Amino acid sequence: MHSHPVLELEATAFNKAQLIHPDAVQLALVGRSNVGKSSLVNALAGRKAMAKVSATPGKTRSVNYYRANPGDFYIVDLPGYGYAKCSKAEQEKWAAFLQYYLANTAGLRSMILLIDARLTPQKPDLALVSFARSVKLPILPVLTKADKCGKSEISARKKEWEAIVAGTPLIITSSSKRQGMAELWDAILQLVEG
Repeated sequence: MHSHPVLELEATAFNKAQLIHPDAVQLALVGRSNVGKSSLVNALAGRKAMAKVSATPGKTRSVNYYRANPGDFYIVDLPGYGYAKCSKAEQEKWAAFLQYYLANTAGLRSMILLIDARLTPQKPDLALVSFARSVKLPILPVLTKADKCGKSEISARKKEWEAIVAGTPLIITSSSKRQGMAELWDAILQLVEG
């Protein structure tokens, strides 16, 4: 088992002008507000305090660039979407920012889509899948919070998503139990090298 790269937070962007390195190899980390993105970043990094884990879902309102060393690529944590407490205008503004990033980052290799294992496929997730398809961006689907579900629930979710992202293997993770992290790193490195 080779050791995985180290992640370092390099930059944080709050608007289009602050986005960096559009040509560098990047993997976008996307998901609904309370899907457990910060916890996953911390589990991937193997460090507790890498990404701030907020008690208020939908608080991350920035694009966070984590540089991977070695490998010199970026895992880019995009703002969570679909959080009900934000105003509609704010939700639309972030959706537009998200789409702008996805459409204007030449080095983008894949979208790592985080999916809450406890929920059936949600509209915003499906919209993102079709957007990624429209810009021919490969999707790496990752189920989060697997420790909070029974086996039958997970296999139902797996079936549903495998039908949606046909032919793409689904990675099942639990940040708190560090389940699936080695597998996720392997998939990430394959995407980067591919």
